Amino acid sequence: MVKRITHELKEHVPFTALGAVSGIVVMVVVVLGNVPSHISQTAFFVSHPLHVLLSALVATAMYMRYRKAKFWVAVLIGWTGSIGVATISDAIIPYLGGTLLHARMEFHVPFIEEWWINFLALTGIAIGYRRQTTKIPHFGHVLISTWASLFYFTAFGIADWIHLLPYVFLFLFLSVWIPCCASDVIYPLLFVRKEPELPSPERQEMAG
Repeated sequence: MVKRITHELKEHVPFTALGAVSGIVVMVVVVLGNVPSHISQTAFFVSHPLHVLLSALVATAMYMRYRKAKFWVAVLIGWTGSIGVATISDAIIPYLGGTLLHARMEFHVPFIEEWWINFLALTGIAIGYRRQTTKIPHFGHVLISTWASLFYFTAFGIADWIHLLPYVFLFLFLSVWIPCCASDVIYPLLFVRKEPELPSPERQEMAG
């Protein structure tokens, strides 16, 4: 399992960094364009629910790929793996990051304040249960999660963000890299008794 986790973390570094760069570009546009905070809030409450949907889909699909289980088990794993990790990634880490940077931050728990987000998690679980596809949804999950974390900064924080961009990049990277890997890969595989093998070059060639 440790080998699998290490492999997944390494695999996710490049496009997690790319996602963080895209987030920084969006933040520059938002700050220099003096975009009102209520627009950032709207963007957050669009990107965060999409993050939950994709996270639930991928976590459930990953679990079902390696272990066929009853639907209620998939619901339990998919819901906790998406709602819990998405809240950490999109709200808690940005809040703590902004606080450490001495920004004036508001704290929000989206799935409690906006109860309908839970239904998106259930939708993602249903899709992942029936169709075990992970690659494209996971990439979308990483990108959407980056933007959700970014918009939490600009929607619920007040600071001179331009001068803090290097630190914001670090927090964006960390808020996506470890939590998204944990949600999509590590967490569901913890419930699989037999550790899945990494595909060998021979198997990859046969699969192609």
